[in-house]
Amino acid sequence: MKDPTVRGVVHLIEETKTFGQKGFRKRLVVLEQSKGTFTNFLPIEFVKDGCDALDDLAVGDDIEVTYRLTGRRWQRDAASEAKYFLSAEGLSFKRLSGSGRPSDHSTTTDDPNDALAEAGDDDVPF
Repeated sequence: MKDPTVRGVVHLIEETKTFGQKGFRKRLVVLEQSKGTFTNFLPIEFVKDGCDALDDLAVGDDIEVTYRLTGRRWQRDAASEAKYFLSAEGLSFKRLSGSGRPSDHSTTTDDPNDALAEAGDDDVPF
């Protein structure tokens, strides 16, 4: 099955953040999509080496991102309420127009669970 894609204009590119003792890295890109009377802002996280590929992006670039949805259950202890988190993990992106020439950046990780496993239970990466 082919991974889904989403297209939008880069609204924000955060700096890379590092978590935990193993140095898990993630970087957030927010895409903007105008949908008639309202605007969607879609946060997409790139992890590990994918963080470095975003150095070529600029606010205002029109890009298409291949992503996968990831989810996680988190509970502080047995007596506390469980929380559920959903995020879009960017696998690759293609610049369609913007500050530079069209490009294709693949940032796929081998195992979809690597990012969560690397962060550890105490280092919630969201």
